[in-house]
Amino acid sequence: MQRLFVLIPAAFILLVAVITLWREDDLPPIKVGILHSLTGTMAISEKPVMQATLLAIEQINAKGGLLGRKVKAIVVDGESEELLFAREAERLIVEENVSVIFGCWTSASRKMVKPMVEKYNHLLFYPLQYEGLEQSANIIYTGATPNQQIIPAVSWAVQQFGPRIYLVGSDYVFPRVANWLIGKQALALNAAVVGERYIPLESRDVESIIEEIQKLKPDVVLNTINGDSNIAFFHRLNEAGITAEERPVLSFSIGESELTKMHDDDGDPTGHFAAWNYFQSIDNQQNRNFIEAYQSRFGKAQPVSDPMQAAWAGVHLWARAVQASQTDDSQVIRQSISHQSLIAPEGIIAIDQKTQHAWKTVRIGQIRSDSQFDILWSSNAPVRPDPYPALVTKQQADAFLRQLYDGWNGHWARPIAMDKAAGQMMPHTEKPAQAGNQP
Repeated sequence: MQRLFVLIPAAFILLVAVITLWREDDLPPIKVGILHSLTGTMAISEKPVMQATLLAIEQINAKGGLLGRKVKAIVVDGESEELLFAREAERLIVEENVSVIFGCWTSASRKMVKPMVEKYNHLLFYPLQYEGLEQSANIIYTGATPNQQIIPAVSWAVQQFGPRIYLVGSDYVFPRVANWLIGKQALALNAAVVGERYIPLESRDVESIIEEIQKLKPDVVLNTINGDSNIAFFHRLNEAGITAEERPVLSFSIGESELTKMHDDDGDPTGHFAAWNYFQSIDNQQNRNFIEAYQSRFGKAQPVSDPMQAAWAGVHLWARAVQASQTDDSQVIRQSISHQSLIAPEGIIAIDQKTQHAWKTVRIGQIRSDSQFDILWSSNAPVRPDPYPALVTKQQADAFLRQLYDGWNGHWARPIAMDKAAGQMMPHTEKPAQAGNQP
């Protein structure tokens, strides 16, 4: 009889455990959207960011998921087309019912997704350094603002190389705004913008830019070209015999992922420079763990870069907010995320409560022949984000953005059709004097 009483509680405990496990397995997953370009000109940069995002989700699931549920990624290809980014963001929210979207690289794509997440009061985690002049309650920005990348890098470059600056970029909102701000900063530094050129996204027509650099002989070239156009740019620099010692290029959108492709395609950028918040060569345990995990999953020879690390960190910050809030509701997460921080591969990342941008350490590196960077300079501590730098007023910023948007017929990148209609597919020249004096 006594043995029977012992067996009954044991059987009851086993039954409860089985029911509990059955219920947990039966719970629907938490669906999240990953929206990046897997094809087109931006795939060279965005596919690795998508993979880093997936890695973070897989790591969370390996530890049991969130709230007793697995996290399921819905991966969507933005195809390097800003309008498609907007449509797919809306589909992820309305049809797929995702809890959050992780994605976008170009500011043109983010600018198109922003109205969608605001319309549905949803949430986007954006992992890229960008031009600033924006703040949305529905976006968490884990990349750098201008005061965390562009502005300190320009000061460093003028001090290191000299005051004569040449600006080259892709013809969309990030390079245009970045170079507008650089023009303002140049005036304050007693520097001069001696030339300013833009090429359409996807373009490889850089010949006239190379010729102008040879003619003007700037002290430093500041590069905001994005995507695989960089391969053509550095390839032609090398063919023209323009060396890093003679004419250094400081880039704002080239990381280790792009460097590997550029070296493979004879666009050797060795000796030139880049400004980021993270480099794979950072020596700390968190970074070693991140590199090992990524390469174990996607290949030992695969590099990691700043946007990949910022995307990975963003997923883990979101997961911490979900656990702390005990819900995946995007409106609640927006409130909880500002209380989260993370010891990431780049160092401490924390979301600023006022701006929903991340505190970031600034770093400048020199490109090595193995597609890695030697870190030459870094800020002493993480820098508070300032999406509206003191170089311009908010009124000036809003007016300049409106001028770009209207001038591009309601787009955030110059439509190639505008060039075809005008019979020109060549780089667009800006008068140097305009760089510091636009509205």
